[in-house]
Amino acid sequence: MAEAADFQGTSPSPARRWLRRTASVIAGVPLLAGLLHVPSASPAQAAEKAAGARSVDVSLDTLTPAAPVEGDTLTISGTVTNEGKETISAAQVDVRVGSRLSSRGEIDAASKRTGFAPGNDGAALGGTYTAKIPKLAAGISEDFSIAVPVEKLSLDDDGVYQLGVSLSGRTPSNPYTQVLGIERTFLPWQPEATEKKTQVTYLWPLISSTHLSAETGSDDQQTPVFEDDALAAELAPGGRLEQLVALGAELPVTWVVDPDLLATVDAMTRNYQVKDGTERVTGKNQAVARQWLSALDKAVQGRKVIALPYADPDLASLAHRGKHVSGSLSHLQPATEVAETTVETILHVKPSVDFAWPVDGAIDPSIVDIATSAGADKVIARSDSVRDELPYTPNAARPIGGGTTAVVSDASLSTAFQGDMTGAGDSTLAVQQFLAHTLAVTQQQPSKLRSIVIAPQRMPTTAQAQSMASALRALSAQRWTQPSDLIAAAAAEPDDRATTQVPRARAYPAKLRKRELPVQAFHDMRTTQETLDNFKVILTAAYRVVTPFGNAINREMSTSWRGRSQPATTYRQGVLAHLKDLTTEVQLIEKSDLTLSGRSATIPVTVQNQLLQGVDHLVLRLTSTKPTRLKLNGDSPVAEQPVRIDGGHSQSVKFTASANANGPVPMTAQLYTEDGRPYGKPMNFTVKVSEITPTVMLVIAGGFLLLALAGIRMYTQRKRAAERETEAEADTETAPEASDDPEQPSDLTPDTGRQSADPSGQGEKVDR
Repeated sequence: MAEAADFQGTSPSPARRWLRRTASVIAGVPLLAGLLHVPSASPAQAAEKAAGARSVDVSLDTLTPAAPVEGDTLTISGTVTNEGKETISAAQVDVRVGSRLSSRGEIDAASKRTGFAPGNDGAALGGTYTAKIPKLAAGISEDFSIAVPVEKLSLDDDGVYQLGVSLSGRTPSNPYTQVLGIERTFLPWQPEATEKKTQVTYLWPLISSTHLSAETGSDDQQTPVFEDDALAAELAPGGRLEQLVALGAELPVTWVVDPDLLATVDAMTRNYQVKDGTERVTGKNQAVARQWLSALDKAVQGRKVIALPYADPDLASLAHRGKHVSGSLSHLQPATEVAETTVETILHVKPSVDFAWPVDGAIDPSIVDIATSAGADKVIARSDSVRDELPYTPNAARPIGGGTTAVVSDASLSTAFQGDMTGAGDSTLAVQQFLAHTLAVTQQQPSKLRSIVIAPQRMPTTAQAQSMASALRALSAQRWTQPSDLIAAAAAEPDDRATTQVPRARAYPAKLRKRELPVQAFHDMRTTQETLDNFKVILTAAYRVVTPFGNAINREMSTSWRGRSQPATTYRQGVLAHLKDLTTEVQLIEKSDLTLSGRSATIPVTVQNQLLQGVDHLVLRLTSTKPTRLKLNGDSPVAEQPVRIDGGHSQSVKFTASANANGPVPMTAQLYTEDGRPYGKPMNFTVKVSEITPTVMLVIAGGFLLLALAGIRMYTQRKRAAERETEAEADTETAPEASDDPEQPSDLTPDTGRQSADPSGQGEKVDR
């Protein structure tokens, strides 16, 4: 929206009004009339010079065609709003053509000018090229539309002209016609194609914030878990990302893609879950994701695609903060490698991974070093960082040393659509100013072919994307520009006069530095990586953990976290907490104290694996803190056993112990990886050593007593049997002959099973 007209001067003072009335009364007296004579002014001049309040807002909603040619009719429409307290009468909307602007600097100056300036704004076309509004009450808006044949605009030489739309009218306090509001824009006039057209490369970014967590389901497919389902709204018809694909498919742009976005959407095409508080719900937007990926796949075929490192890492934060934390820079190379394979797998095109894109194109030596450390040899910078003190716009590419090329995007054109583009007036003004700058670039050196790059904001809104598309469509006639791509722009011949000096670190914008990721963020990432490194070595299917958590660490250093410090912290903490929860699924089962009887025994320690996959390459170490009382595996205070457990199982690991003296012995069990790093928490318990306990004595005594009683009984039975045998023999000698009755056997007591006298098992096994 434009400001109301701002005039030099003030409303007429009471003294001046009295003077005018007096002059009018005595105007018939020749002498006084001669003395007080003031040159008369035309109504138009009076309207231009009169002082007025800031009372009317003029919105210029449409201007078509944006870049007219001979024979066209320029249609201007918009809205005027009375923001004052008085009703405006006899209002009229006029079109004004100002002078031709000879440079980009004049365009910028005109865009910042406020208030009505007759010398710059030009005279109203008048006649039939006006819109009459008889009455405009306070707070009321009225639409207008004016059609003007281009030949009536008096456009002479090719170039950029200032175009104004003003509202003039009267108010009760100022009953003469005056300009009460004006809006300015620009009209590029290049009816014939130029001989040397500026090569324009426009980057079209497909980047979003982080939506995918490090968590996965417990099934074989590892169902992905999303932090939220907000991405679906961006992918749905009319959403931000849907509009970027639909618009970009029809435009000559270079696609700049974050592979993490592609991987996230690809995960949405299958079964997925979404966090809902402490619960997980089933995702339902598979169709939306599939439709978006299909449209994107078609849009990029045969186009140039630039793949940023996975998750679009914040290069400036890494250079300024991350370099102070060991291991932080090691993520860039893997992020670049996975970026290439991700884009090629999902979009079926081979991307370029040679470009690095720091935030807002701001660079310094450390950023360039970090940007190129992962293999990129081209850095997308911006002209408000790499400044050229030249009267013209040089080619974007220039060597900055070390085999690195800086591709310097144009700052004015790159930031042209960063404002609020939801209003038609704001969008129209941005488009016209964009076109004006491109024509001005071409006319700076008409005989010299130049190549410029435009790198807009990373995540344009839907309205911003639509405005960008409108501007590019207006250039489609190719009268002064011609589309190019980023790879061609980077290979263009550098301008000899363009700077190749990388700005010093102190020149880096303070407002950007304040929004960088803090050093603590990189400490958190290192902790997560170290925990992951220690965990993966014991896993039999490490990829099920390494891939989701490695990608999550990349997301933790994403550029999208700028300005969102609390969500960034929450995400990092969530990733680490979940990883630690997984590591505790492999643990030692707590043991209660146990007692060993005798000189030797077996001590069992149980290891539990609640993961879905097996674990290996673990060592369980048991340590006796008092080897004078209890030694392990012969004659050592420390014993080790390898551990391998299938998923969902437990294993009891047994150690041989030998006792030398009675008393309690504190024991420590600890898991280690094969490279000697402790895994998990140690487990402590106590072994009580007792060679012969009172209980054992009672058992032994009872055994001897039972043996004695058994012996006595056997002796008594045998003695009685002998006596009966003697008596029978005596009776046989004196008795008659035996009868035919069958012999009756004696009733012998059966033998009792022999009971073992050996002591019971050596020691007792206690798992909990």
